[in-house]
Amino acid sequence: MEPAAKKWHGKGLLTRALLLGVAALALRLLYGAFVTVGGGWAPDPAVPSTAAVGRRTHAQAAAAAGSPEAWRSHGWRLAVEFHAEVLGRHLADGLLAPSSRAVCLGGAQQALALRELGVAGAVAVARRRSPPLAVAGDDRRLPFEPSSVDFVFAGRALDSSKRPADLAGEAARILRPEGHLVVLTSSAADAYSLRSLQALFPSLRLARSREINCPDASTLRELVFQKLQPTTASTSTENSANNCTIGDHKMELLSHAEPLILEEPLKPWLTLKRNIQNIKYLPELADISFKRRYVYVDLGSRSYGSSIGSWFRKQYPKQNHTFEVFAIEADPTFHPDYATRKGVTLLPYAAWVKNDTLSFEINGDPGKEDEAKASGRGMGRIRPTAGKKMSGKVRSVQAFDFAEWLKQTVSEQDYVVMKMDVEGTEFDLIPRLFDTGAICLVDEVFLECHYNRWQRCCPGERSPKYQNTYEECLELFSSLRESGVLVHQWF
Repeated sequence: MEPAAKKWHGKGLLTRALLLGVAALALRLLYGAFVTVGGGWAPDPAVPSTAAVGRRTHAQAAAAAGSPEAWRSHGWRLAVEFHAEVLGRHLADGLLAPSSRAVCLGGAQQALALRELGVAGAVAVARRRSPPLAVAGDDRRLPFEPSSVDFVFAGRALDSSKRPADLAGEAARILRPEGHLVVLTSSAADAYSLRSLQALFPSLRLARSREINCPDASTLRELVFQKLQPTTASTSTENSANNCTIGDHKMELLSHAEPLILEEPLKPWLTLKRNIQNIKYLPELADISFKRRYVYVDLGSRSYGSSIGSWFRKQYPKQNHTFEVFAIEADPTFHPDYATRKGVTLLPYAAWVKNDTLSFEINGDPGKEDEAKASGRGMGRIRPTAGKKMSGKVRSVQAFDFAEWLKQTVSEQDYVVMKMDVEGTEFDLIPRLFDTGAICLVDEVFLECHYNRWQRCCPGERSPKYQNTYEECLELFSSLRESGVLVHQWF
């Protein structure tokens, strides 16, 4: 071969070698990138074996799982790493094992984190099915049999759910006895909201709690629950229903409540009305998100505009929750006003300590002349048939056991606000609420206490309508607060 030809041939071999090297490197990089992100969709594989394995790399777990486009972002990967760190402790502590059947309620990244930790059968629940990491389900129905899951990781699903009570009930349903549920939340920072969250799981006990620092410098509370055996859970539920104890979560709120007016006001129609500006509402002191329902009960509601429309719906802070409203009013004059009111259930009876027929008196109430004049109707009050002689217009009305009705209507999982303006019957109803344990179902009380106060019409004279004194009213308010009830002086 000629020297020129040899030289050309050598250059050709070198060029081809370089091209082959570049092609091989490109293929290697493409393959690595494909494995790292999970490489597109694959046919829906069978659920992998749950045999014990060591922690797999992200590439191994993702390649085995397959991933849609949304799973390829950097933020998604950071979420996987965060949850792997959180869940790794529970694997080390034995709360779950590689063979556990684990369900995640907060997203597919949680299921992938568990798979990386070796829990190969982990699966997430999402609105849309995304095999193999996510199955379709919602807050009201998780697609698993009762007591069929060893470990439930709720993540922050309860924080974001519009129906946290329904989701909590479903999580408890699918969890086997002695299985564990882990919740992450930013909303249980105070004792009240923490107790509210615990109340969503009556068949579980709180095993432990800790603070977790997040990558964004925020802090979450981690709560670990364990499901009780059926016999233990039923006994615990019965005891909580029959033995009402107002816990520290409500006592803590009272330290932030406005002080009671200790000295009897000379002009109560002004002092008590102005006091509304000082009220510290419960939703301003704590998070009320972890509740099944939101209920407002107005005892002695009179017309819709008297307090429901003019105060509760316009001024009470509701944290964007919709309240069911119950109006309890015995005076039939006001009943037609509720016929067209949406979201209001009228109970056309008198609230009392038992089911009975009572005498109902319509008379003026000192200090409320303006309201009586506007409605063309005096204030109504009840007394048992054998009570004192009445001086106003009297008629018979049906009364019902308010405490028993309350126990049948709401539960500890509900948020209940009560306004009580019952013309002196509070001295009968409040003790009954304590005796029956129904007081524990009420979160916040607005109570107007009726006493022989100074009359607006007649300076220096007290009202003859009520026999109780301001000191007795103050004693009633004080006893409520000392028992842990967030009660406010109403007008």
